[in-house]
Amino acid sequence: MFKFPKGVYVDVRIENVFETSIQNTLGRLEEFKERRYSGAFIRLFDGKRWYYSSTTDVENIQKEIDELYKISSPSEGINEHPIVKKFEVHNGNYLEFEKSAIDNIEKNKKLELMEKYIPIVSENQFVKLWKANYVDKKIVKRFISSNGSDFKFDFQRVGFRIFFELVDGEKKFSERFDTASNYFEDLYNLEDKVKKSLEEAIYYMKNAEDVEPGQYTVILSPEAAGVFAHESFGHKSEADFMIGDENMKKEWSIGKKVGSGILSIVDDGNIKGVGYTPFDDDGTKAKKTYLVKNGVLSGRLHSGITAVSLNEELTGNARALNFEFEPIVRMTTTYIKPGEKTLEELISEVDNGFLIKTIKHGSGMSTFTIAPSLAYKIKNGKIYKPVKISVITGTVFDTLNNIDGLSNELKLLSFALGGCGKFEQYPLPVGFGGPYVRVKNMNVQ
Repeated sequence: MFKFPKGVYVDVRIENVFETSIQNTLGRLEEFKERRYSGAFIRLFDGKRWYYSSTTDVENIQKEIDELYKISSPSEGINEHPIVKKFEVHNGNYLEFEKSAIDNIEKNKKLELMEKYIPIVSENQFVKLWKANYVDKKIVKRFISSNGSDFKFDFQRVGFRIFFELVDGEKKFSERFDTASNYFEDLYNLEDKVKKSLEEAIYYMKNAEDVEPGQYTVILSPEAAGVFAHESFGHKSEADFMIGDENMKKEWSIGKKVGSGILSIVDDGNIKGVGYTPFDDDGTKAKKTYLVKNGVLSGRLHSGITAVSLNEELTGNARALNFEFEPIVRMTTTYIKPGEKTLEELISEVDNGFLIKTIKHGSGMSTFTIAPSLAYKIKNGKIYKPVKISVITGTVFDTLNNIDGLSNELKLLSFALGGCGKFEQYPLPVGFGGPYVRVKNMNVQ
């Protein structure tokens, strides 16, 4: 398809994109649009330096390749360069969503779907502000390289979010129902879940009491545990943070005990959901990577460049936000593996602690902060009452080692809006989750 110059490695990532965005605020349809567009990202490597170009003129990609070549320094031995040799070669079509393509769904059907759920919040007396969003995106990528790759694969996500603010006299509370999938049909018949979310938020607003700060045993829901694993451990597992940092390499050396023996953390781009990434943007097939196995650091996430730098294997984690950006090391679907206890057993063994059900946000690397939304006091082994918690904090190593119970259910989450941010590339869709995770001695404020 392209004429690749000698003495350099070249790959081309062509993206054909379809997307829909609908927004309704307090009954006003503020956005209702579909669009299609295409673009390409071109990389050239001469053995010493990478050269990049991004374009929406996909008919003139060869011109972009030739222009990059002019400023490069070709090397006869480029095909023997460790990075070039490391890259996988794939051919064929890996199109998962042709029969369920979101761009085959009528535009008005998407609007009708969202409007089925709006009355649940708009007609409630305690809801004073609400905003509903529907989004979808389908991407068909073609990856072509000078070392022989030429393949297509696709990805799509579809979801909706309803955000609502509740008021009851002087009491106020904000919450949201947010869900996403790879398939439009999965968004039907969720009325009971939306109603339950709203009813729980109203109950919480009316009855939540201030927390008494201190150190407690805390049970993290799959949402809270997933965000903790992503923010506090997943980012540290992205190998580009370690390049040139000898102290971090030593601190995060493979084989080191980093957590409780019951803890295992996995990243896997093969799992359906918004983190589904069957191939990364280096052209590497998705892998299941154990970051932690039975409390021991057992792997990290790589692009081709970082895998060579650290003399490790490819994991399929070179991801770019879109065709305007170069691939960097990013998570896909990151989760904590389940254990053997039921949620009821985890709660029954806590005399004085908390259950964190939903969260507003989380952040952190060596230390972390999670801001809970819905939270409940546990007293004498039972859920006692809703409580207002500003933040829970801790250090990553202490928290990982203080995990003393995991439920036997695994829940993986996909959200319609938001995503992971790294450098200037935000928001990248990622999946996360886990079981219910019980942690001793967490700082609660």
